[in-house]
Amino acid sequence: MKYIFVTGGVVSSLGKGVASASLGALLRARGYRVTAVKIDPYINIDAGTMRPYEHGEVFVTASGAETDLDIGNYERFLDLDIPAGSNITTGQVYQEVIRKERAGDYLSQTVQVIPHVTDEIKHRVRAAGERAGAEIVLIEVGGTVGDIESLPFLEAIRQFKFDEGDENVLYLHLTLVPYLGTSNEFKTKPTQHSVAELRSVGISPDIVMVRSKEKLPPEITRKIAAFTSVRENRVFSSFDVSHVYEVPLALEEQGLGKTVEDILGLERIHPNLGVWQNAVKTIKQPAREVTIAIAGKYTAMPDAYLSLMESLTHAGIANDAKVNIQWVNAEDLADPSVTDADVRARLEGADGILVPGGFGIRGIEGKIRAAQYARESGTPYLGICLGMQIAVIEYARHKAGLEGANSAEFDEYAPHKVIDLMPEQLEVAGMGGTMRLGDWPMDLQGGTKIAELYGVPQGGTVRERHRHRFEVNPAYTQQLKDAGLVISGVTPGVEGRGAGLVETIEIPGHPYFVALQAHPEFKSRPMRPSPPFAGLIKAALDAQQA
Repeated sequence: MKYIFVTGGVVSSLGKGVASASLGALLRARGYRVTAVKIDPYINIDAGTMRPYEHGEVFVTASGAETDLDIGNYERFLDLDIPAGSNITTGQVYQEVIRKERAGDYLSQTVQVIPHVTDEIKHRVRAAGERAGAEIVLIEVGGTVGDIESLPFLEAIRQFKFDEGDENVLYLHLTLVPYLGTSNEFKTKPTQHSVAELRSVGISPDIVMVRSKEKLPPEITRKIAAFTSVRENRVFSSFDVSHVYEVPLALEEQGLGKTVEDILGLERIHPNLGVWQNAVKTIKQPAREVTIAIAGKYTAMPDAYLSLMESLTHAGIANDAKVNIQWVNAEDLADPSVTDADVRARLEGADGILVPGGFGIRGIEGKIRAAQYARESGTPYLGICLGMQIAVIEYARHKAGLEGANSAEFDEYAPHKVIDLMPEQLEVAGMGGTMRLGDWPMDLQGGTKIAELYGVPQGGTVRERHRHRFEVNPAYTQQLKDAGLVISGVTPGVEGRGAGLVETIEIPGHPYFVALQAHPEFKSRPMRPSPPFAGLIKAALDAQQA
């Protein structure tokens, strides 16, 4: 296997994940078997218990791992399911080292960062590549060079070049070159210091990639090369583009793919980048435009809904349309002083409404009002996870005559708990990694909208990823059906658990009112859009046309 390590300097959130994923896309376009690993130096075991406002969305893999959002970028750009164990954290590493010490695996040894912790890190990186059957493994080291938490990981990746050989290891360093408008110049000093800091831990980058507002002029590239001792043709500019799907094309145009082939001794192969060219063309020159309102509570942190936004983009590409997102703060709609007329005024400009997943009571009544508006006005609606539960609560209150209907998550004393804790969750004590997670099957009923969307009009079983503790209460399903709600998908019996859980609902006669307990956004790709999202955009365009 070949290993490409991506580190970052100066500041975090420069876009290491997108840069790594874009390089992976270039290698995939050449036919190589590629996988990706994300190293997060935080002590949490996984991303599942962290605040979306601080860390963005939690991405769920097919195997049920709750990971950093960059794993989602890798899956979308590489068009692969990233296997379990590909998001490595400090918590996981130390937990395993301590377990081995207690088990006597290190008997008579003094357990230390070097070699025990670094060996565990290297083992996990190699194992991730082996599980994926990869020829090339991309490893992104989170945070920045100089962070105290990152030091064991940097030492581990430093050792790789000695373990695997120069021809099998490549170090790519992403750093910032700010532009000062007052003096009208690019400043390279932060990059110089960043590379010097990386060298201080024994790593000399093979490639320097520079984040900047605009493409760097040649004289700045030469200056960076001179001061970092990196060849000029190995300094690449990752400048701002209109959409992340342009990044692979911009980097390929500069020769990044060929440079990696040369450094790692790979055969020169001409890449097939048609998917990215088509995506960028549609995004930049769409035949139509459509506006989707997202009624959520993390609207100040769009990364909390990253996969949702990307899924809407994929659905737009499939429908040759640009998707504009209208953020609607559900907490504002929940304010009792906001009238129904106010709600209508805030939502009537949207061609479709999406209520995403989430946890906690904040903004719930606002989401319910958004679902009610969509149902009553005939506006296309898509509910995801909590968004499906919201739709059920709204329907129970206003169509099934179940006054005060609610979820046990928000009101334990509600007269009608139409949403309740899943039976297998009753004995769960911990919070981390204990939800219903990963790929689960859904039996779709023939003749329904959802079955049509998934290409099984006569009915059939499909799989989507899940992340939830609560479900539609089976005690109320018949009353909901009697009131006209269609339960179009349920969970089949799997290992004796979960048979009959409500997976999808829809409202007959409505232009498009579909909701799923699953998170289909996690499986959406630019080349294969999620069916419910593609259906939402098509319905929104049809409604707009009408």
